[in-house]
Amino acid sequence: MASKKPVPFEDNLAALESIVAQLESGELSLEDSLKQFEQGISLTRACQESLAAAEQKVQILMSKNGEESLQPFQDDSAE
Repeated sequence: MASKKPVPFEDNLAALESIVAQLESGELSLEDSLKQFEQGISLTRACQESLAAAEQKVQILMSKNGEESLQPFQDDSAE
């Protein structure tokens, strides 16, 4: 059985934005709106899982000697 390749976060986010635009247009039937809403919920969960996995990777990379070391974010572009 072939494993399903995960969809990139950016693709899921773009699809979610498209669904929001369709729902906000008010041109969908009730049935189509519900289908799109259901798909949107699925995409939202996939995005949340991607973000949680990325956060976990960052925490692992930031750990030193088995202890978590949090460092403030420095936004050099704001200067």
